[in-house]
Amino acid sequence: MPQIKQDNTHDLYAVRVSKLEQMRRDGVDPFRAHCEQTHVSAQVKALYATSQEEAENEVKVAGRIVVLRIMGKASFIKILDRDGQLQLYVQRDAIGEAEYMAFKKLDLGDFIGATGTLFKTKTGEVTVRVKAYTVVAKALRPLPEKWHGLTDSNPIYRQRYLDLIINASSRKRFQQRSHIIQEIRKFLWQRQFVEIEGPVLQSIAGGAAARPFTTHFNSLGCDFYLRISLELHLKRMLIGGFDRVFELGRVFRNEGLSRRHNPEFTLLEIYQAYSDCRGMMTLSYDLLQHLCREILSGKTTLERSDGQVIELSGPWREVPYRTLIMEATEDPDWFSRTPQEKRDRCVRMDIEVKPDTQDFEITHDVFEKKVEPSLIQPTFVTHIPKQLCPLAKTNVDDPSVLDVFELCINGQEIAPAYSEQNDPFIQRQMFEAQVGDAIQDLDEDFLQALEYGMPPAGGIGIGIDRLCIPLTQAPSIRDTILFPAMKPK
Repeated sequence: MPQIKQDNTHDLYAVRVSKLEQMRRDGVDPFRAHCEQTHVSAQVKALYATSQEEAENEVKVAGRIVVLRIMGKASFIKILDRDGQLQLYVQRDAIGEAEYMAFKKLDLGDFIGATGTLFKTKTGEVTVRVKAYTVVAKALRPLPEKWHGLTDSNPIYRQRYLDLIINASSRKRFQQRSHIIQEIRKFLWQRQFVEIEGPVLQSIAGGAAARPFTTHFNSLGCDFYLRISLELHLKRMLIGGFDRVFELGRVFRNEGLSRRHNPEFTLLEIYQAYSDCRGMMTLSYDLLQHLCREILSGKTTLERSDGQVIELSGPWREVPYRTLIMEATEDPDWFSRTPQEKRDRCVRMDIEVKPDTQDFEITHDVFEKKVEPSLIQPTFVTHIPKQLCPLAKTNVDDPSVLDVFELCINGQEIAPAYSEQNDPFIQRQMFEAQVGDAIQDLDEDFLQALEYGMPPAGGIGIGIDRLCIPLTQAPSIRDTILFPAMKPK
């Protein structure tokens, strides 16, 4: 029999280990390999609602004990399964003296299986009248009382499994996230999009301006990068004849941690041949309306913690980038001013600008720090400066800007979208302007692929974690990611 390593500094742990060892001496397996389960809590309640007689349906249920009210001859407990809590009623006369004595030694957190029939208590709660029960898994550590009132959220993120046990709101949020991803796929499949899987390990970190994570590929004897984008391999699929493609996957950017940023995040990228930036506007609007119907049961309003209401039904505002900058700075001459004048203005606006920041970056600092947080209602920010997006087509009427929009909701960017650049000569020029003298970092294979011809296309990227913030009413991006990045203890 394997020995349990005891934690003598934790009295409750030691008590539970003692119970575990007694169970084994009594011939009870405290960690079973199987437990039959015919119904979960929601199904039990639905079954009772359709039953003609209380005792006509026998069910087999299983879950973790989260409420334990032990009494002399009868006890009530509640178990937690994937759908929520279910009450069980255990009587000494129904299961026998010896079994009931063993039952009274169970602890909060233990997993049990139970067989019984259904009835409703005087308070109206559907309950299983237990005929027999089985210990499925013994919990050696006691559950925390509640997370409520903690000022340090660190334990919630480090021990997400405890958060999911204790907080029904967290369980619901991550069930909603799973449903959101399911409905996104359904929406795209219904429109004949093909889902593909690109490589996570790449020899060149391309498709976005971000610092990559580096790793070493032993078999090839060279360094590789964890992907920072899905774009360039999806565009290769367009070149290969797949007209409508998307990928939903993890990307990695070795950058900051904040309420809005996590270095590892889930990204959706969609590309549709023969479409453009305008087509992506329609697609993004239709996708959000689909999610409202399926995730929010048709509701199109979201209430923020500060009381502001986000209206998703539309029409959505469309406004040029330059207009928003001039509004934020209260300066109609902003774009004709010198970089130093802009820096001085930023100081007065409490915007920190580094000394080596380029002119267009100063303006974008204003956008990120002053404009974007104010865009609570869905807004298409259009005519983005050319320097910010090397993979998009320039605007025919104004070559200083691009046919690009950024969809902002809830004060943050949710989705940038482009009329994709398919001219290999212009694409090379824009890549070279971005990387400067580091020509060896250009993705020459992608540029060569463009020379075989890529159809005109619209493309959009949607950060799933950010999208989930307003849809699930999460406080921050960390509350939409099961296991966010954290410094090791």
